[in-house]
Amino acid sequence: MKKLSNKQKLILIIVIAAVAVILQYVCHLQLAAQVLVTFAGAIVALSMFIGMVKTLKSGKYGVDLLAILAVVATLAVSEYWAAMVILVMLTGGDALEDYAAKKANTELKALLDNSPQSAHLITADGNKDVAVNEVQVDDRILVKPGELVPVDGVIRVGSGLFDESSLTGESRPIAKEVGDEVMSGSINGDHAVTLQVTKLAKDSQYQQLVKLVKEAETTPAHFVRLADRYAVPFTIIAIIISALAWALSGQPERFAEVLVVASPCPLILAAPVAMVSGMSRASRNGIVVKTGSVLEKLAAAKTGAFDKTGTITSGQLTVDKVFPADGITIDQLLHYAASAEQQSTHILARSLLTYASQQGTELSPVDNLEETTGKGIAAVVDGQQVKVGKLKYVAPENMAALLTTTAIYVSVGGQYYGAVSFTDHLRPEAKETMETLKQHGVDNLMMLTGDQAAIADQIAEEVGITMVKSDLLPQDKIAALKAVPADKHPVFMVGDGVNDAPSLVTADVGIAMGAHGSTAASESATVVILKDDLSRVSKAVIISQETLRIAKQAVLIGIAICTFLMLVASTGVIPAFVGAMLQEVIDTVSILWALKARKVND
Repeated sequence: MKKLSNKQKLILIIVIAAVAVILQYVCHLQLAAQVLVTFAGAIVALSMFIGMVKTLKSGKYGVDLLAILAVVATLAVSEYWAAMVILVMLTGGDALEDYAAKKANTELKALLDNSPQSAHLITADGNKDVAVNEVQVDDRILVKPGELVPVDGVIRVGSGLFDESSLTGESRPIAKEVGDEVMSGSINGDHAVTLQVTKLAKDSQYQQLVKLVKEAETTPAHFVRLADRYAVPFTIIAIIISALAWALSGQPERFAEVLVVASPCPLILAAPVAMVSGMSRASRNGIVVKTGSVLEKLAAAKTGAFDKTGTITSGQLTVDKVFPADGITIDQLLHYAASAEQQSTHILARSLLTYASQQGTELSPVDNLEETTGKGIAAVVDGQQVKVGKLKYVAPENMAALLTTTAIYVSVGGQYYGAVSFTDHLRPEAKETMETLKQHGVDNLMMLTGDQAAIADQIAEEVGITMVKSDLLPQDKIAALKAVPADKHPVFMVGDGVNDAPSLVTADVGIAMGAHGSTAASESATVVILKDDLSRVSKAVIISQETLRIAKQAVLIGIAICTFLMLVASTGVIPAFVGAMLQEVIDTVSILWALKARKVND
């Protein structure tokens, strides 16, 4: 038999309640109404008891015990209408939590409804509409005014304004000229443009976001039941007050009356609603948080680790100088290097290709491309084996050619061909981001980079990072993260490249700079920054801390009101039915307070 959803359970309980009301007040069959409510209550209580046992076996403790006791106690003293109110409240709470989980990515789910299905392919015979999955890299497509850009590409003809708000959270349209990159999912303005495709549809930015949304749907966010940490003392207090009220009055009804107002629904609801609100707020700020538990880890973060290139630096590196080896021309060096790198997503590759295009360098097709993470790439260009990357990988016998700036080195057919150096630009918001993080408790800041020590130290000093680990391979970054002392956890790692993916998984929270970052980094991360803005990292921490603060406040407010009502109910002035109705007031107060996390100071 198929298990009922929480929504279906709520509908069923409401129907039973309606039938019970008709039986008692229309048909005057009080016993039948009482039996129906008692039967429904017994089933729900048994179901909750089984769930509680499973929770206890997993080594956790929940607040379900109070709810079970409240249902059983009210039925035992024939307060079956109070029991029915509690049943509606409990099933309603579960249904609301499910609804909240499904709403966790509301802003992003809108992307699914607008996913581009076709593109205007430019051919020798004119334009033709094809399925977006048929578009290949280097094809040219036409994007008409007001249309969604179907795949990532570079503008070759035309210019205009592009709305990237659904991707990055940036509300203002961005001006794009010939040579600028355009992300799929952005909306073209008033002028048609021709794009040269740089990524297949499945690898484009828009489709990666759609993939994130689908992933969130198939693996629902696990919301930390923040109230569970208060469950033991609250349960003990509730039982003690209930037992004392019964013992001192000699009336078992008092036990039920106290437990009714101690029902933990507001505690169960407060944290999930606050978490969902915080995730929604993060989405509006261009920050995708994949699960609710990530917010709790980020809120408590004490260590922040950062990659350098494309993360602390702007990702807008430009070629500084070209150093061809003896007997090699600049054109030859650029031809082989740019041809080999044309399928790479690394920031240095993009900068090299932009420079080569400006110089009019013609590219050849690339075959047998292999990437060695953290070292470089090897490929066949014009029948020659070409290596591009670090000097130790490309030409270890030519270590005398090592430059003191950011550079890539090239060999062709085993012969050293030269190097290309780059000028690195510090993100203007980097220093302020580090200061903000320190102000919010993330005082242990690290730079983990594969770059040289001299470059890394200079960048770190400029932004205010004191701990630098340079010349690292991916496995070295993992080792550095694992070496962080226990009292400096949780740790978040920020990166944007393929070589950062293992580190993002290793850290307590992995944060990918996804606007221009690699697919691997975005998939490995638990937080994705959609806007190319490092300050969104500190914004994510601030949102997490404010969300957790509000969630705790909502939980504690619920506990305070419940405790007060328990003391009042112990005197016998609150009938069980009235107490059950008062629980709805507590629910409302807790939920409204938790919803404050959706909009704080944005």
